[in-house]
Amino acid sequence: MLSEEEIKRINELANKKKTEGLTDKEQKEQKKLREEYLQSFRSSFKNQLQSMKVVDPEGTDVTPEKLKKEQENNKKH
Repeated sequence: MLSEEEIKRINELANKKKTEGLTDKEQKEQKKLREEYLQSFRSSFKNQLQSMKVVDPEGTDVTPEKLKKEQENNKKH
């Protein structure tokens, strides 16, 4: 999970890129921070999906089989 300071820095770099451009060093920093942010987001989203159960209006479990298999695999680990 990225800290508030890291997210603030991502936004600072994005704004600077729009207004005056970034140096090579800042571009590398921005790329690294974005990659870390995306990795954190994907991990968090995957964890949310792993705990989901899809139920239709009649109360029947209609969770996709692929998700059920993933959930089972995670229980084993």
